[in-house]
Amino acid sequence: MKFISLWDLPTRLFHWLLVLAVSGSLITVNLGGTWMLWHERFGLTIVSLISFRLVWGFVGSTYARFPQFIPGPTRISAYLKGDWQGLGHNPLGALSVLAMLGLLGFQAVTGLFATDAIAFNGPLYRAVSSDWNDTITSWHKLTEWFIYGLIGLHIASVVFYTLVKKNNLITPMVSGRKQVNESTDDQRKGGGLIALIVALGVAGFAVWVANGGLLPPPPPPPPDLGW
Repeated sequence: MKFISLWDLPTRLFHWLLVLAVSGSLITVNLGGTWMLWHERFGLTIVSLISFRLVWGFVGSTYARFPQFIPGPTRISAYLKGDWQGLGHNPLGALSVLAMLGLLGFQAVTGLFATDAIAFNGPLYRAVSSDWNDTITSWHKLTEWFIYGLIGLHIASVVFYTLVKKNNLITPMVSGRKQVNESTDDQRKGGGLIALIVALGVAGFAVWVANGGLLPPPPPPPPDLGW
């Protein structure tokens, strides 16, 4: 057996920062009150992380790229039959990644338009009508329960693979290295500095837009006539 370089540092940082941001957003939304300001900040962080990961899925290193791990029916069938061989995300794990990115992305974007009808409005609240605000807010609240379910399924899968199948998924996501057969020589490639700068630039632009960068400034308050 030997170790190969599997997960690059940006992918690992994305993973653990997303864990922190999602945890923070779920905790603060349940605390409510002034914690909603932090809920918004965590939501914007998730927007930036998802945007980064979408770009990194095309310009990052080998095992972070979507074309490398997104499965088709043949690969899924082979995996279910026990015939699949590969590194990185297995076919079912790849589907889990796509579901997580899609669901969290949807939740973060809907939160930008949401309102609690009391004191909190998302940064893009003014971009749509009040009717749409109410509709999107209902979507945002409903999706929270799907996130709890997907997180539970993800944790259960990691525990199952680690304890039952003896395939530790946590250590490689911390160290970036994975133990493989001596004959395997599939070190990761790509994902250099220029790719990182591009991905970070897109993530930064996404946060600027999400925080209302394209919206016109709100109208000034009416003058105080002193009456």
